[in-house]
Amino acid sequence: MLTYAKLKRNRRKFLALTGLTPKEFKLLLPAFQRAYARRFPPNQTVRGTVRQRKRGGGGNSSLDSSEQKLLFALVYLKPYPLQELLAEVFELSQSRANRWIHQLLPVLQRALKDAGVRPERDPRQFARRERQTGEPLDLIIDGTERRRPRPQTLKNSRCTTVGTRKRIAIRMS
Repeated sequence: MLTYAKLKRNRRKFLALTGLTPKEFKLLLPAFQRAYARRFPPNQTVRGTVRQRKRGGGGNSSLDSSEQKLLFALVYLKPYPLQELLAEVFELSQSRANRWIHQLLPVLQRALKDAGVRPERDPRQFARRERQTGEPLDLIIDGTERRRPRPQTLKNSRCTTVGTRKRIAIRMS
């Protein structure tokens, strides 16, 4: 079974499976714990009804700690494995893996938003956020120039450059 305790000792494998280093994982964990506690309060069941018995009754889950839950969500998001494979790796049934995915992904989205590291899709939001925080943001544009067949004669040619991959980092100020 894949566990946080074993995986955190191997930085390369941790990065390959989650997309984060163990240090970045530890920075995200408190935001994830707060978001999980808000989404699933200890005095309520998963369905939102008032709990009749103490928390922790029933069988033991392989996702018993918040570290395991965050690891499960990140391992799912990085390579997008089949639920059957994810269930096997974390020693769950496929249906339980599906249930955990649907419970944990909204929590992770909220944690990323609270931590201020959620990817932004709308470029107009960069300027709004910069005005709100008062500090300049880093903007990274990653693009690929594609090769285009161009005429070899100067008479028929407008441009004869070939494309290369470029990464541009811009400091917004």
